[in-house]
Amino acid sequence: MIELHPALPLFAGALLGGVTSGRSRAVVLLAAPLLGALLLTQLSSGDRVNWEVLGLSLSLVRVDRLALLFGYLFHLAAFLGVIYALHLRDRLQDMAALSYAASAVGAVFAGDLATLFIFWELLAVTSCGLILARRTPRALRSGLRYLLVQVGSGVLLMVGVLLYAGEGRGLAFEHIGLGASGGVLIFLAFGIKSAFPLLHGWLTDAYPEATPTGTVFLSAFTTKVAVYCLARGFAGTEALVYIGAVMTCFPIFYAVIENDLRRVLAYSLINQIGFMVVGIGIGTELALNGAVAHAFNDVIFKGLLLMTMGAVLQVTGEMRGSELGGLYKRMPRTTFFCLIGAASISAVPLFSGFVSKSMVMSAVVGEGYFGVWLALLFASAGVFHHAGIKIPFFAFFAHDSHFVATAREPPVNMQLAMALAAGLCVLIGTFPGWLYGALPYPLDYSPYDAGHVLAQLQLLVFSALAFTWLKLSGIYPPELRSVNIDAEWVYRRGLGIGVERLQAVFGPWDRRLRGLGRSLVARAIALLARHHGVHGVLARSWPTGSMVLWVSVLLGTSLLLYYV
Repeated sequence: MIELHPALPLFAGALLGGVTSGRSRAVVLLAAPLLGALLLTQLSSGDRVNWEVLGLSLSLVRVDRLALLFGYLFHLAAFLGVIYALHLRDRLQDMAALSYAASAVGAVFAGDLATLFIFWELLAVTSCGLILARRTPRALRSGLRYLLVQVGSGVLLMVGVLLYAGEGRGLAFEHIGLGASGGVLIFLAFGIKSAFPLLHGWLTDAYPEATPTGTVFLSAFTTKVAVYCLARGFAGTEALVYIGAVMTCFPIFYAVIENDLRRVLAYSLINQIGFMVVGIGIGTELALNGAVAHAFNDVIFKGLLLMTMGAVLQVTGEMRGSELGGLYKRMPRTTFFCLIGAASISAVPLFSGFVSKSMVMSAVVGEGYFGVWLALLFASAGVFHHAGIKIPFFAFFAHDSHFVATAREPPVNMQLAMALAAGLCVLIGTFPGWLYGALPYPLDYSPYDAGHVLAQLQLLVFSALAFTWLKLSGIYPPELRSVNIDAEWVYRRGLGIGVERLQAVFGPWDRRLRGLGRSLVARAIALLARHHGVHGVLARSWPTGSMVLWVSVLLGTSLLLYYV
């Protein structure tokens, strides 16, 4: 029985968090995700809330195992994020963060496409607040670009839904497929938020510009809602297998040469989403379980890595690998947490990434996609290079930076959030049974057989040796103060050039038309002033007798017309 919408506690927490302060604020912010998760325990598969409005049958809440798993995940992410941000006194971030989490929860429980669209747009607006909250010119420009792309995704979704419903399929959010009318547009809308290749620029542009705490929230919700939507609407779509394979590979090259360590993790986020997209594209129960489990684990270990980088940014004000190093001496606990996150994302046995990524890899081999399997193998080695080794090496080791003298551990609440996330990475990796039991489909799978463990250890050892050799030989790309050009440069630069060309060609015509329009308006105003102006004909005083005469004439004419 559903008594409250699952997103309501988070929305209420966002509202109350904006008007409270001190301990009351902390209690409200922490209670919101806990009460929301408690509410989820009262739900069971098959529960629905239906609503008839304007002749449409909407399903505001639809509960099944897939939605419940993502619901618990988003409440867990919100709780960890709130703990991480407790030291702040920024109402904009408080309200934006919990509203953002609530929008994500609303989206995964939406049983129809109209309700999904509403929460889809709320995701865009609320998440933008976490970028703008940094209050720098770069963040402002990046936030506006981010909002433009996210709203564009919503427009595609809306048009796709109208076409889909107009074909007589209704608004129920079930499997859609590319063959349905509007299916391609809905697919592209989901693809933008999933950071498909060539559509990913918003993520690597905006996430590194958010606040240190805001990036943790951003990494948890938008892309995971998109992954959920793909799993719900396009499972088994073979195009996703190849799109996901490309997603796992191309970010590696950018991440290796990128200097901003939070941007490295943004590229790494795309890489990890690629594994999920591949699993969704395969569409078997094992593959979908693996994709969903990896989404669950990615929120935790990617959040942990971004927490450690946020702590470094909080303490030093710097995020470039070329300027950092040696911080393990002054930040040993943060370094330890970072190493756990690095081991988890690298799928080291006994850490969370291993127990989910191996399912996707097994499904790929089982369905005969050997070329894709090789691509994922390369991507696994690559993520170990840029996230498993590069992030902790350049942030905490490498050489002693000038920040070593003044660095310190971050506030206690940030350390507590990192410790909880690190503990979950180890707990899930060591005892994956409870996560497996919550997955959408029954699962008979053991990640810890000799083949899986040995293959992964060999991959990690040889990747570490390759990094060491490349670094010692001087071949590994150095950390440089530079700006790397990504795919969005093509359309950002292309659109700019296109607008300039259009202005050059049509500018004279535009000026002539504007001049003609102003001339016509001026003439119309003069004509009206001649009749209605202060000295116009209609502004004159008329004798009472003349007015009575005209009224009589009009009345007589009316009577004559009536009787004739």
